Amino acid sequence: MITSDFRRIALSLEGAEEGSHMGQVDFRVGERIFATLASEKQGLGILMLTPEQQAAFVAEQPNLFIPIAGGWGKNGATHVRLAEANEDLLVGALRTAWKTRVEKNQKVRSKPSGSARLRNGGASDPVSIEAAKKRKAELRARLISPTALENVKRRYGLDD
Repeated sequence: MITSDFRRIALSLEGAEEGSHMGQVDFRVGERIFATLASEKQGLGILMLTPEQQAAFVAEQPNLFIPIAGGWGKNGATHVRLAEANEDLLVGALRTAWKTRVEKNQKVRSKPSGSARLRNGGASDPVSIEAAKKRKAELRARLISPTALENVKRRYGLDD
């Protein structure tokens, strides 16, 4: 297989579109990446799998699937050696990455955003909103060291 095969198979999946991230070709469904050709010069495609899926693919075909080094790899990003892949393996691997992304997209869409929570019965009275703002300010203040906070207050003339 070559990069044009990877591209053809990825784009054959329902809703898949070709995009670009940091100058590298990627494939998306629901505007989220499920595969890339960021390592195409090395003859590698990249699949965005779960860590469990990655472990299964690597165990089955260690000469074909390689976890990406670092945090991306620990989260499931996996190289596939295109020259050693056959069509059936590549179709299955890309379909797995695509399906995983579709499922993640559905989970994200099912959770209302912060403003949607307010519209759907969350705390919307002025007292609750002010209490939430106060709590948020307290939490934010904890992220800044007391010395740094004092310096900022002094510099900008802020009082408690």
